[in-house]
Amino acid sequence: MKYILTVAAILVVAFGVAGIVLGEADDSPGLQLLGVVLVLGAVAFGIRNLRGGS
Repeated sequence: MKYILTVAAILVVAFGVAGIVLGEADDSPGLQLLGVVLVLGAVAFGIRNLRGGS
């Protein structure tokens, strides 16, 4: 179960990076910010999940 959540976090990072790239192409600072928030949140969740935090 732990690895399924980690894979989900990796997918969210991919969506966040896509949001950053598409926000840059469209010159949309809101989409870029949303992408950064998604990436940072998913990385924090993934690290916490792998370390066994509750």
